[in-house]
Amino acid sequence: MSTNLLSTSAASGFGGVVQEYLWNWENKQLRVVYETLGKGSPLLLLPAFSTVSTRLEMGELAKLLAPNFQVVAVDWPGFGESSRPSLNYRPEIYQQFLEDFVKSIFNTPITAIAAGHAASYVLQLAVKQPAAFSRIVLLAPTWRGPLPTMGASQQIAGFVRELVRSPILGQALYKLNTNQSLLSFMYRRHVFTDAAKITPSFIEKKWQTTQQPGARFASAAFVTGNLDGVHEQADFLQLVQSLTVPLMVVIGESSPPKSREEMNALVALPGVKSVVIAGSLGLHEEYPAVVLEAVQDFLFSSEN
Repeated sequence: MSTNLLSTSAASGFGGVVQEYLWNWENKQLRVVYETLGKGSPLLLLPAFSTVSTRLEMGELAKLLAPNFQVVAVDWPGFGESSRPSLNYRPEIYQQFLEDFVKSIFNTPITAIAAGHAASYVLQLAVKQPAAFSRIVLLAPTWRGPLPTMGASQQIAGFVRELVRSPILGQALYKLNTNQSLLSFMYRRHVFTDAAKITPSFIEKKWQTTQQPGARFASAAFVTGNLDGVHEQADFLQLVQSLTVPLMVVIGESSPPKSREEMNALVALPGVKSVVIAGSLGLHEEYPAVVLEAVQDFLFSSEN
């Protein structure tokens, strides 16, 4: 495993130094792209899993944090500018990746800010290796993928996943479900709250993310629940109860009802700091300055 500096022409980031981390999984080498900005104590930004997942959704927040931290934002394997091979994407891949990435890139305890589905992976690693983290912030944390949240059984979800993975029909179905109209609808429904921010150029960039070669594989795994790091609410809450690292949770006041119920159960646990701000599941991208204001006391306090 190694890191390399990417040429400027190959990188389309948010103004930081863009590098690649070469990571091996089951005898396959994956190219993972990450970006570093600022100076100071290390802070890892982990974007939410989604069909349009990319480190760029963390870009504005990274810029706001950069005066006080050395911020590292990463594209998960299978998403963003990272390699997107036709793997059987499952939690073990991301659990091992995150452990290896943190060990390789950082040599002191880090602050981690994780959005959406990244929550369970950060919590699992922090329970396993608490010395790797100084504090953790979860932004609109989730643990259950879209289809399971809608009530689909494991059998139905598995059938859909294999259908999307199939060579010809799968690509056609994927394209139908990632057209710009549908992306705009989904953003309006539960990702952003200000429709004025969902401009044609914004959706165009999101659509481009979905059209990378091999994009459907990890996306299908997320949508069908195959990237769910835990499968029961009790298991998710147990991770938090086992945590010895200071934790803060940021909730969007317009979060979808089922997701909000899960977040409320999380922040009801003893010792969990929390705040409710404007926004929904994409609050880190839609309201980065509000997020920073909400968490800055937690980030800078020496008493955590």
